[in-house]
Amino acid sequence: MAQAKIQAKINEASHHGKFSRTMSMADRSGQLLETLDQLEMRVEMLRETAAALEQERESIMEMIQSAQNSQEMRNICPGEREELTITANRLMGRTMTVEVSVGTIRNSQQEDALLKATSIINDIVSKLLDDMDAGKQSLMALHAACVTDAPPVPIDQKFQVVVISCAMEDQKRIKRRLETLLRNVENGENTIKLMDNLKLDKAEANGSQ
Repeated sequence: MAQAKIQAKINEASHHGKFSRTMSMADRSGQLLETLDQLEMRVEMLRETAAALEQERESIMEMIQSAQNSQEMRNICPGEREELTITANRLMGRTMTVEVSVGTIRNSQQEDALLKATSIINDIVSKLLDDMDAGKQSLMALHAACVTDAPPVPIDQKFQVVVISCAMEDQKRIKRRLETLLRNVENGENTIKLMDNLKLDKAEANGSQ
């Protein structure tokens, strides 16, 4: 009887020890999970910050180019224009030394969709100089396929299917690129109109002499 009681106590202690170890492992697992959850939030914040910096870099470069091609730049004297051009080129060079890249994890379908979308845009860009009006309309149709609000222009339905198949981050990049291209086309049209007006004014001035 005494031996039976001793064995019972040993078994009870053994059970208590096993239960204690199981709780300890669960606690450690919970702590690790909590740490990984916090790290996941920091990783996403890091990616968002890097993406914002990437957009800021693109915005600065676009603003520098806009200043270089602005009407104000053409209206100043050659000496001042040269000095400002040198400054703008220096700023562009320093901006380009900043390298920010946020990679995107894609499956094979998303890879193919991105290649198709990029090819479609590149094809239109390559033809812009030949027909800027038609190119602008095509870019607007592509951009309309990337927005959720009802656009005031026709939507390129085929391009929309391709974009929807892209990764979410790629969809945002495609939309930003199209917006940049449309602004550049708008600036280009204004430049062409300005140059045409200058030629017209010059011709009228020569004709009045």
